[in-house]
Amino acid sequence: MDFGISPKMQDILARMRQFMEQEVYPLEPEASARGFKAMVPQLRAKRQKVRELGLWCPQIPREYGGMGLSLLEHGLVSEVLGSSTMGHYCFNCQAPDAGNMEILMLFGTEEQKKTWLRPLLEGEIRSCFSMTEPDRPGSNPVWLDTTAVRQGGEWVINGRKWFTSSYDGAAFAIVMAVTNPEAPPHKRASQIVVPIGTPGFKFVRNIPLMGHEGDDYDSHAEVVYENCRVPQANLLGTEGEGFAIAQERLGPGRIHHCMRWIGICERSFDLMCKRAASRELAPGKPLGTQQIIQQWIADSRAEINAARLMVLEAAWKIGNVGMAAAREEISCIKFYAADVLLKVIDRAIQVHGALGVTSDTPLAAFLRNERGARIYDGADEVHKMVVAKRVLSRYGLKIS
Repeated sequence: MDFGISPKMQDILARMRQFMEQEVYPLEPEASARGFKAMVPQLRAKRQKVRELGLWCPQIPREYGGMGLSLLEHGLVSEVLGSSTMGHYCFNCQAPDAGNMEILMLFGTEEQKKTWLRPLLEGEIRSCFSMTEPDRPGSNPVWLDTTAVRQGGEWVINGRKWFTSSYDGAAFAIVMAVTNPEAPPHKRASQIVVPIGTPGFKFVRNIPLMGHEGDDYDSHAEVVYENCRVPQANLLGTEGEGFAIAQERLGPGRIHHCMRWIGICERSFDLMCKRAASRELAPGKPLGTQQIIQQWIADSRAEINAARLMVLEAAWKIGNVGMAAAREEISCIKFYAADVLLKVIDRAIQVHGALGVTSDTPLAAFLRNERGARIYDGADEVHKMVVAKRVLSRYGLKIS
């Protein structure tokens, strides 16, 4: 889809596609066999090549050393990089670091930027975001058990978190904790920077996703804060602003996620079509001659195109009229793109037959890693409720 994309942006996307095909895809079999940590030296070399190509940190403003792309432009980039699980990492725009970079730029003090943001931007360290709790529903982000209490110039943090993604090997976490329990719900929590290794900040485990535990960047940790003390200067923004800061990263973050999913869809679609054209059911009879396969290909093509346009429209609206005005579009793309993602991956696996559930293609890893797309950043059902309530309110029905 090239209409409406500037020649400069088309060139950037073409160079990124070439890099992915030549430098990243060939690493996938080894990464599948050995794990992410074993690939870090090779990925460090790939990252250096990205810097030399001038494609480093595409989402970051130029004054901070990035490419300065708009949200819509970075959405297009996310589609290209999302076609491999290592794509965003190679360009230093991977979650959760990308979101942490954004909020440190917006809310960090000069000292926090010097200590944490600059090394993140340079790719010298990684970070994690510690919000979700095992005993509280992720669909209600204002209901948290983790607390942070002022004591002697420090914050004393207590609580349990999980899906603190990429904790393994990170340098610091940004934790959401209740600092003002008597305040209105949306003003109770704050965000605090906690260095990994701080006494009382304890690693419990990397949570297996469908049997895959992962390691290093490719992992999701359960952690505990037990009387964990950090300086009060580690507060991000102002006290009680935690929910508002989280919302600042979630809207753009959903654009990044959804366009990354489109990239996975396109890669899965390409593999599906190649398989349909080359695999023979009998001599001279390719799999693609079967009507059901043709239907899956046609449905997938239409659904991917529709999802892409929806996401780009939402990105355009956020950039032009603001996140609040795009709330309905953001919720729509979250559940629609996630649904298309899983349909396309499943069809591609089915077309590959037994090969599809092996690690000989990236399809099985896509399914394992992305089944959570319908859950994280707001479950599908929550987003559908948001959309329905907003639509019905225009018809005079107010639902609390």
